[in-house]
Amino acid sequence: MPSLQNLKQLPNRPLWYEDSPARDALTGAEQADVAIIGSGYTGLWTAYYLLKSQPSLKVVLLERETVGFGASGRNGGWASAIFPISLSRVAEMYSHAAALHLQQAMNQTVDEIGRVLSSEGIDADYAKQGFLSLARTRPQFDRIRASVDASVRFGLPEQWRALDAAEASSRIGADHVLGGLYTEHCALIHPGKLVRGLAAVVERMGARIYEKSPAISIAPGHVRTLQGEVRARTVVRATEAFSCQLPEFRRSVIPLYSLVLATEPLPQALRQRLGLDHRLAFNDMRHLRVYGQVTANGRLVFGGRGAPYRLGSRISPEDDLVDKVHANIYAALLEFFPDLADAQITHRWGGALGVARDWCPTVSMDKQKRIAWAGNYVGDGVATSNLAGRILRNLILDQDDEINRLPVVNHRSPAWEHEPLRWLGINGGLTAAGFCDFEERITNHPSRTAQLLEKLTGAH
Repeated sequence: MPSLQNLKQLPNRPLWYEDSPARDALTGAEQADVAIIGSGYTGLWTAYYLLKSQPSLKVVLLERETVGFGASGRNGGWASAIFPISLSRVAEMYSHAAALHLQQAMNQTVDEIGRVLSSEGIDADYAKQGFLSLARTRPQFDRIRASVDASVRFGLPEQWRALDAAEASSRIGADHVLGGLYTEHCALIHPGKLVRGLAAVVERMGARIYEKSPAISIAPGHVRTLQGEVRARTVVRATEAFSCQLPEFRRSVIPLYSLVLATEPLPQALRQRLGLDHRLAFNDMRHLRVYGQVTANGRLVFGGRGAPYRLGSRISPEDDLVDKVHANIYAALLEFFPDLADAQITHRWGGALGVARDWCPTVSMDKQKRIAWAGNYVGDGVATSNLAGRILRNLILDQDDEINRLPVVNHRSPAWEHEPLRWLGINGGLTAAGFCDFEERITNHPSRTAQLLEKLTGAH
């Protein structure tokens, strides 16, 4: 069995990473129709759809590090229709019809990603087999039935399906399975292949990507970097969690970390025995989120939350690795699959994701200043960023579309509290989520603390 010491010795290197030729940094002045800050999914999807609509546009992307350096190259590989806050919360904020429209758009986005990858010849290991959330305790099982009932009452009778213990276990051979909650609206991808493939496509379409070119000031029609500047009619901020590093956006979003492990490729016979010979996204219904997938070459990727929030919204490479949290994720992996105790863990990594104060993503544009932005995906950005890219195209080009009327469009979240209240509240919430799971394991009853957390965040 790999020891904690073995885990500590692993470097911070996402499984999805691949050495690529470096792109030039911006030096001097550039003119563009659209300047996009950030070359992750949001920036690249926006560039893609802009150039598909108007191939003559001059689009420039400015990247602080390298393409896909942030969450786009560090996530768990789920392109899911999950939205970070509940539809009932969306209905409270906007309307029931708006919430239904949003879920429909999210469902369609999963398929849209597959369509683009196919049409553009991007091999990103896309496989749409759905998502299964297992119930492995009695309170989790009760949440499955409550989730299906709530979805039916809301007007989405086919969004989720409850599975009994036998059917759920036949799909994922984890220990102690009592049932499951399944949706077809989820695909798995290789995050690195997706972000690198998109970058190559938009460059072929005429976009220019500058790496090692952090934006140090953003103004209407003008972005300044360390060694150059871009003047453009429209500026797009696609900086997700890193937005909080810009002084004017310091309280608009916080970085929360998600940490991940990956095993060596598992033998086919072992995967068959454990019900892992598929490309089905999975987790269980605990409160402190975990997530898993099996890659196209048979590795188990397993990640989760729980890393502490750093005072002042600090983002640092050293925060990608938290030994205690990686150890807890490894322990959870073995809770699911004890037979993997001898499997070698070959990779561990982490990364920051963006969270607004009300946990709601946004896609927005100030039409007077011609500055647009999108993000705050709360870890569900693989698919949501594609939807955001299409909306941003519409807003920038003034194209009418039904998705322009989704509740995320021009949504304004309240600012986060000043420090140290922010630090106290966020880390208190993370601790409480872990306590909720402990409480349910001990009492075998739904956590009362969890009910309070859901009211505070509006999250699932």
